[in-house]
Amino acid sequence: MRLGELVIDISPLRTDPAYRLVFAAQTVTVLTTALTNVAINLHVYQITGSSVQVGLVGLVFGAALLVGLLAGGVLADRADRRKLILGSRGVVAVVLGGLAVNAASSSPSLLFVYVAAVLAGAVAGLGGSALMAVIPTLVSPAHITAAGALITLTSQFGAMVGPSIAGVIASGPGVAACFAIDALGYVAAVALLWRLPSMRAESADEEQQHPLRSLAEGWKFVRGNAVVRGLLVIDLWAMVFAMPYALFPQMADEVLGGGAYTVGLLFTAPAVGAFVGGLFSGWTGRFKHSGRALIASVLLWGVSITAFGLSGNLWPALLCLVIAGVGDTTSEILRRALLQHHTPDRLQGRVSGLWLAQATCGPAVGSAEAGLAARLLGPGLGVAAGGIVCILGVCLVALTMPALRRADLRGEPWPSPASTA
Repeated sequence: MRLGELVIDISPLRTDPAYRLVFAAQTVTVLTTALTNVAINLHVYQITGSSVQVGLVGLVFGAALLVGLLAGGVLADRADRRKLILGSRGVVAVVLGGLAVNAASSSPSLLFVYVAAVLAGAVAGLGGSALMAVIPTLVSPAHITAAGALITLTSQFGAMVGPSIAGVIASGPGVAACFAIDALGYVAAVALLWRLPSMRAESADEEQQHPLRSLAEGWKFVRGNAVVRGLLVIDLWAMVFAMPYALFPQMADEVLGGGAYTVGLLFTAPAVGAFVGGLFSGWTGRFKHSGRALIASVLLWGVSITAFGLSGNLWPALLCLVIAGVGDTTSEILRRALLQHHTPDRLQGRVSGLWLAQATCGPAVGSAEAGLAARLLGPGLGVAAGGIVCILGVCLVALTMPALRRADLRGEPWPSPASTA
């Protein structure tokens, strides 16, 4: 394989005008949302002086996001996905504007922050499922992997540079400016996405089921499709048992002998690796054995997290996290592409919603598991033990789910009763 084939494939940006609009809008909002992710924590702490309140606001937002993703998956398969995307982003812009006004006032309201967290989480979830569902309709089948890789790359870039920019703005103009910039970012995204064509699922005009039955149909498809089921299961092993982020402060303090600066480096290292992995992801759309590559990338994550837990020194620990980031972004690109390739259009919204819901809940469960492991074994051994469990789980999936091993983005989708119904 030539060097040029390793660099990220930008073909969707050259050949698919509608995808260019989505990519531009996503790039803008990923960067501006990073400002709010930092600012909201600072804002709540400034109001209350309580880390508990900071955590509760995050919990409320996460719960609302989960509900929104599941409901959005159903709506995306029965309504115009363009209208759902535009409407959700417009509402989020208004909520962010309200947060900016509240933060700029002389007596900011904590109650308003909680209400905004509920609204923003639920509405963002509604639009998130629809946005993921439209990607396969905007690009040619040969470009699905590249399209997902480009979206992943923008997310990792935002994760790298956004927090630093947010810190500068928050320490200068203040957190209200962060919220206001994010609101303008969403307005810009609406302006870009306004030019998208109307997009309805293939079965959107058919007789519609009760929402719960419709969601159950999506779950039935996931259970019946061997590849999609394998994608979700293998991801669970990584998210639940090898998610070390919650232990970074303790690792920095008790194992690596550092302070806040060290914690910042630990959080930055996986994002750097993920960005590099995304930048050199061109091979993912050309490699024949997509399923095997996915299994290998999740194994790379597990091995790297295990080595991180056992490292004991800062620079080896950072190197392990950078390598883990490469494995993480590679697996995300392949999982996204395989999921969209093996899901019929009429179910894209619901299956995307379920996948995104798992991505929302999994890390939270993983953080709780990491905390318990650290209490029992100490932070280093707790992280390493989780990595070993992840490795064993991935090997179990590889042995017991042959359809995932044989999955190929260039081949026909794996058949299932639900997909042909």
